[in-house]
Amino acid sequence: MIQRRNAVRILDVLSLVMIVHSSAIAAESAPILRTASGLSWGLLGVIAFSFTVVFTRVAVGTMPPLFIGAGRAVVAAALAGVALWVTRQAFPDRKQWLRLAVVGGGVVVGFPLLTSYALATAPASHGAMVIALLPAATAVMAVLRGKEHPRPTFWFAAIAGAVAAVVFASVQGGELGQLHWADLLLFGAVIAAAVGYAEGGMLARQLGAWQTVSWALVLCSPVMITLTVIAAFREAPSGGAPEWASFAYLAVISMFFGFFAWYRGLGIGPMAQVSQIQLVQAVLSIGWAALLLHEGITWATGIGALVVIACAASAVRVRLGATTCTSLT
Repeated sequence: MIQRRNAVRILDVLSLVMIVHSSAIAAESAPILRTASGLSWGLLGVIAFSFTVVFTRVAVGTMPPLFIGAGRAVVAAALAGVALWVTRQAFPDRKQWLRLAVVGGGVVVGFPLLTSYALATAPASHGAMVIALLPAATAVMAVLRGKEHPRPTFWFAAIAGAVAAVVFASVQGGELGQLHWADLLLFGAVIAAAVGYAEGGMLARQLGAWQTVSWALVLCSPVMITLTVIAAFREAPSGGAPEWASFAYLAVISMFFGFFAWYRGLGIGPMAQVSQIQLVQAVLSIGWAALLLHEGITWATGIGALVVIACAASAVRVRLGATTCTSLT
């Protein structure tokens, strides 16, 4: 009888040890699973964004750049307002409104307007390669704003991708080292988006991913409505089915639904790591430009695409499983 009781106690102790061990394994694997989730959501957003430069290039063929940059935000703001009203979302507090202004200034106002004007003259593939600087810029903003601390290996991969993007953007037209005014606009768009992405990723952890972009759109809507009206009075927008279909994609997907996935990925984080997924966007955009716009792909562009993909893969793998992530509800 005593031996039986001792055996039962031993089994209880072993069961307790196994439970504790299993909990420890689950705790160690949780950051890896959350990181993988952040990367998956980020990739979904990148796929949605990869058509942006191509469809912007199509739309500016017959429409004023100001109308495209501002008008798509007006359409997206209308969708956002309906979504917020139907779901009865609570209003952000005063501090969150200030942060939403930063988000809106970067991704609602700055990036769309600057890229619309730049792509009125620059090829879509060229714009995609310059915008490939965005992941490195977002990583810097994530460190400054989110207090993340990637390893030196991460920075090496991110900087290598940024340098490759700039070099191949400058040689794509056969003019090494000669950047034009359109490139300055694209660089400005990169900075604006990086600030908006980093702040939006942080704020998404409080408000939610789709709520963050929705409130930012609503906040900026008076400015964008005014700019849209001014653009329409200066030059009435016109175009066929391709141009209006492109505008619709920019408004509904690039400006609204795409951010649902992107901000969720950044919110789960770590932002510095998830942001590097966007290097793949340049490669996808170049592919879409060749397929839909029949833009030529040179050897330099092809090599550049391979380099930025390799850099993105390296940056993503550096800290996979060695970082702390944030749960996003």
